[in-house]
Amino acid sequence: MSRKLKIRDLTLRDGQQSLFATRLTQEQINRVLPYYKDAGFFAMEVWGGAVPDSVMRYLNESPWTRLKTISEAIGGASYLTALSRGRNLFGYAPYPDTVLDGFYREAVANGLGIMRIFDALNDLNNVKSSVEKINAVGAISDGAVCYTVDPHYTITFMDRVKALFGKKLPKPIFTDEYFVEKALGFEKLGAKMVTLKDMAGLVNPSRIASLMPKLKQALKVPVDFHTHCTPGYGLASSLMAVIHGVDILDTNIWYFGGGSAAPAIELLYIFCNKLGVEMEVNMAAVSKIRAELLGIRRELAAYDLKKDSFPIAFDPLIDKLPDHIDKLFDTAIEAARQNNEAALLDACHAIEDYFGFPKPNELVKAAEVPGGMYSNMVAQLKQLKAEHVLDDAMRLIPKVRSDAGLVPLVTPTSQIVGSQAVSCALDKLKGNPEYTTVSNQFKALVKGEYGKTPVPVDPKFREKITGSPIETPYDTNSYKAPENPVLPEYGNVKLAENEQEYLLLELFPNVATTYLKGVRAAEYEAKKPAVEEVKEAAEEAAPVEPITGPTIDAPMGGKVVEIKVKVGDKVKKDDVVLVYEAMKMENDILSTLEGTVKRILVKENDVVGTNEPLIEFE
Repeated sequence: MSRKLKIRDLTLRDGQQSLFATRLTQEQINRVLPYYKDAGFFAMEVWGGAVPDSVMRYLNESPWTRLKTISEAIGGASYLTALSRGRNLFGYAPYPDTVLDGFYREAVANGLGIMRIFDALNDLNNVKSSVEKINAVGAISDGAVCYTVDPHYTITFMDRVKALFGKKLPKPIFTDEYFVEKALGFEKLGAKMVTLKDMAGLVNPSRIASLMPKLKQALKVPVDFHTHCTPGYGLASSLMAVIHGVDILDTNIWYFGGGSAAPAIELLYIFCNKLGVEMEVNMAAVSKIRAELLGIRRELAAYDLKKDSFPIAFDPLIDKLPDHIDKLFDTAIEAARQNNEAALLDACHAIEDYFGFPKPNELVKAAEVPGGMYSNMVAQLKQLKAEHVLDDAMRLIPKVRSDAGLVPLVTPTSQIVGSQAVSCALDKLKGNPEYTTVSNQFKALVKGEYGKTPVPVDPKFREKITGSPIETPYDTNSYKAPENPVLPEYGNVKLAENEQEYLLLELFPNVATTYLKGVRAAEYEAKKPAVEEVKEAAEEAAPVEPITGPTIDAPMGGKVVEIKVKVGDKVKKDDVVLVYEAMKMENDILSTLEGTVKRILVKENDVVGTNEPLIEFE
């Protein structure tokens, strides 16, 4: 009997997030769901990550509707899976157990079958409650260990000389033993499966040849492997994982695969056939999905980093490979069996090049970032009209990451570190010192509120960022549930009308507030009789008074979250006058002036541009 391999399809979540900035609409998803029901995937990742935030923020859609609609269409043919950030859930703040209880209960009731649970710091204390609660509500807990690498230390001749006199050289942190220990920790907590989650695509084939057998030997539960192709390792490392006994493999379907996403299932299908491994998928149904995805990808061209470089049309069930390409697959398998990494990578890169998949991204490889983080940074910088700082920001990522305790880069730390690198790049461009502009989330990370970092943060750096050298963990007892106000302008209804909507407020306070106000407004307009339509204002708008006094300006484009002062207030230098959100991070705006507030030039929820005046002083 041939060995069997289960597949977790990532197309509808991680694939679109990595390649198209999470802009896949419900209407587009609905087109492929009938074929997914027949595809026979072990699991389909459809939720979590950036999906709940993005469908509200950019598409004006409900995350709960997305999960429920997919569940009803699939009808239990595949497990539906989501990604949870442990005690952070889908948001950026730690939540108490009461929030975890409600969220997991509602998720499973709406069709969730597997919750992949990870912590960006690999701090097992942050995932314990989630594993227990997912098991308790009847779903499968999938413990994800976040893969990362040590910094590329440059050991000089003088370093070695000093080592002879007692100076210690840097020791590796992220060893095979480190990852096996974390995986065993998940199993002991009750996880029903364990994933090696390589969100940045940094695990090279030789490392898989070393690490995968150790994971398989140590664990009693199934092992899943998740990676990306951005730096050029994804296809080769996935092949190596199959050869070394992985139970479940994460893939995308052709037009949503490769590049900054996971490898294409079609290429792994060819490898499995040659290896005598039975891939438990109906590839005929996959062909139908692939045909629909071609048109959908063209519709997403505005967000497509590679819109001029589509993979060529290919169906492994009917298309015959040219002899020289077929031989490349054999060469890759033989190189993998011999652990000849150079030959394996050469063969896999030649295969991907033939089919038209993107070449390895050397900039991303050097900066050690996830593909989804990269695509989101590009999309967000375009919105800020600051694309010119991308290269500087990418180069700063390794430094910011190291300063913050060598954190793995996966949401939310990827977003926190990436946004901070952008801020540091903009600071540099303006002639300011690095870390002049610091997000509240970066402060919380350095302070210790997200948990234990793999390497302790330098107390001097912590004091520079937070004002205190002392590490301070987050106390969930200090959590304040968001208000659910009555909206008189929409007929005195509450902002959130049920538990699902209130959970959105808890997880995404700012985004959900804007989204839910839009929902309530649409409902109100639909109910309002035509005779009660609001009359247009007859009088002309008053002329705008010119700005004559000194102002505090926005250091970066974003949205106003909270205004801390009012007209007439006496403000001292470094007082917090306003909170705004940029690149999903909240930032305190400190007064650079001392004086009396003359005018507040913005309102809460206003979108502002870089250097736009916010507050005028007398």
